Amino acid sequence: MRYASYESDGIRGVAEVVDDLLVPLDGVAEIDRSISGRGLADAERKSAEALPLASVTLLPVVPNPSKIFCVGLNYLEHVQETRRELPTYPVLFPKFASSLIGAGDPIVLPPESDQVDYEGELAVIIGTAGRRIDRGRALDHVLGYAVANDVTMRDYQYKTHQWLQGKAWDDSTPVGPFLVTPDEVDLTRARIRTILNGAVVQDSDLSKLIFPIEQLISLISEFTALNPGDIILTGTPGGVGFRRDPQVFLHDGDVVVVDIEGVGALTSNVAGGPAKSRSVRG
Repeated sequence: MRYASYESDGIRGVAEVVDDLLVPLDGVAEIDRSISGRGLADAERKSAEALPLASVTLLPVVPNPSKIFCVGLNYLEHVQETRRELPTYPVLFPKFASSLIGAGDPIVLPPESDQVDYEGELAVIIGTAGRRIDRGRALDHVLGYAVANDVTMRDYQYKTHQWLQGKAWDDSTPVGPFLVTPDEVDLTRARIRTILNGAVVQDSDLSKLIFPIEQLISLISEFTALNPGDIILTGTPGGVGFRRDPQVFLHDGDVVVVDIEGVGALTSNVAGGPAKSRSVRG
């Protein structure tokens, strides 16, 4: 199944996506730490109140996660383009709920940065709480998957050896458009692409993750409990703008699409900023 978090006439809710309609779930206002896969599946569908998808505002699939974990350097080609050594333990850093925006929300370039970069990624949403989760059972803790763009302000990221200041900007990270349950998608070799103004700038598949989903869940849960609604961004393939020659950064008027086979396509318009950077034109 596919689910959307949405707002309509000032009211927020969660709905099952059926073609071009949203069928609201009775009693489910938000995907959060109180929810579970069975809670979504068993919720009564308010079919008589179905809404056209085009009539609502889509929110981040989890509007207020308690934790967001991001993984750096998790594709070999991205490690190679950064000229770093192959990691033996995942590079982890946090984002905050305030970083998230929904599908359809613009990526607004901050005036302080002129090196804003795209990073297409798969987002994993936790559905069952756990601590020290066994790798062999880790996927049982997944509520679903979504598409994400880990938008990064590179000039701020490299101010220090810590990446927080370049990664956790408010209102910068789209996650959506939908949450897709594990039974709906085969991620074994699912293709992941980022398309900027019609030009493919990242192209890989999820079999190339250095640390696969189940390993990430197991390793993260060693040091902190995972709760329903927590999000793991699993890393980006090679082809990021910062490592291109010449470099490519986002600027006003760009359109960036992250497409993951079976999960969906996340389209974002880019607005604002100093507009000093060179971009790709399709």
